[in-house]
Amino acid sequence: MPTPHRVAVLALPGLLPFELGIPHRIFGRARDAEGRLLYEIVTCAPVAGPVPTDADFSVYVEHGPEALATADTVVVPASYELGPVYDEGRLTEELAAALAHIRPGTRLVSICTGGYVLAAAGFLDGRPATTHWSSAEHFQRLFPRVRVDADVLFVDDGDVLTSAGVAAGIDLCLHIVRRDHGTAVANDVARRTVVPPHRDGGQAQYIERPLPESGTHTTTAARAWALAHLHEPIQLRDLAEKEAMSVRTFTRRFRDEVGVSPGQWLTQQRVERARHLLESTGLPVDRVARDAGFGTAQSLRAHLMSAIGVTPTSYRRTFRSATTGASAS
Repeated sequence: MPTPHRVAVLALPGLLPFELGIPHRIFGRARDAEGRLLYEIVTCAPVAGPVPTDADFSVYVEHGPEALATADTVVVPASYELGPVYDEGRLTEELAAALAHIRPGTRLVSICTGGYVLAAAGFLDGRPATTHWSSAEHFQRLFPRVRVDADVLFVDDGDVLTSAGVAAGIDLCLHIVRRDHGTAVANDVARRTVVPPHRDGGQAQYIERPLPESGTHTTTAARAWALAHLHEPIQLRDLAEKEAMSVRTFTRRFRDEVGVSPGQWLTQQRVERARHLLESTGLPVDRVARDAGFGTAQSLRAHLMSAIGVTPTSYRRTFRSATTGASAS
C-alpha cells in the first residue's frame, strides 16, 4: 500500500487560524478510490508549545522543527508577526534554524504573506510568485529578485508554489491535490468542503474599486451561456450581445469582474473541459478537442502544453489511470 504524502504545516507566531486550518481541511479530505487517505498532515513550529495567533487564543503545537525533515511538502501559512522577515527581508536565527531542517527537493508552498518567509530564505529568487494584492508592492521592493505577479490567485512554479491572500490558499491546495491525483479527487474534496473546485480570474476582481451604479449589467449570463456552448465557435460579439452591451463595454466589464480578458477566460474554460474529458472518458483526443471547443487535436495539444506543460496523451496516461483505473487511450 502506498505511503501517504506527508505535509508539514509551519505554524509561526501571529498566524491566522483560518489559514493554518486550510491544509488540514483540503489535504486531509483527499482519498483514493478505496477510501485511503492520500496525505498525512503534521503541524510544527520553530519551537514546540503554545503559538500565539492573531485571534484571542493560542494554539498548542506538539511538534518542533524536526518535523520539517520528514515532509514531502512544507506549507507556510501567513503570520502578522513576521518581524524582520517582513520589515527587512531577513530570517531570524530561530526561523533559519527551523527551515534548515527541510530536505532538498521538498515541495514548498506559501499562503498569503507566508511567501515572505520563502523569499527571505532565498527559495523564491529568480522565480515567479504571488502574495496578497495589498502587500505585492512592498513584497517586490523587499525582494527584487522575485518576479511578483499580483494579478493571480496562485503561482505554480513546479516545486515552489505561492498563493494570494487567505481563501486563495484553498484554491492552491485544491490545485495541488488536482496536480497530484487528478480532477476527480480534487472535485470530491471541493464538494465536501463546499467550495468551488476552481475559481475564475485573479486578484483583480477582489481589489477595492467603486461599486457599479444600481442596475448596471454584469457578464454572468454571458459566461453561463459560453460554458454551455464551449464546443461551438464563440466570438466576442456573441458574448457582448448576450448582455446587450457593446464589445468595448463588455470587454471592460468582463475584465473588471473576472480579472482576465474574455479570450483568456474562454481558453481557460476549454482547457478545463478538455482535462475533465481526458480524465473521465475514453474519447479519442480528436473528439475531446472538438467537444472542448479547440477544433483539432493539434490545437488542443498546443493549448494544453501552454497551460500545464504536457500533451493530451501524457495527461490522460497520468490522471485517468490514477483516478478511474481505466487504461489510457
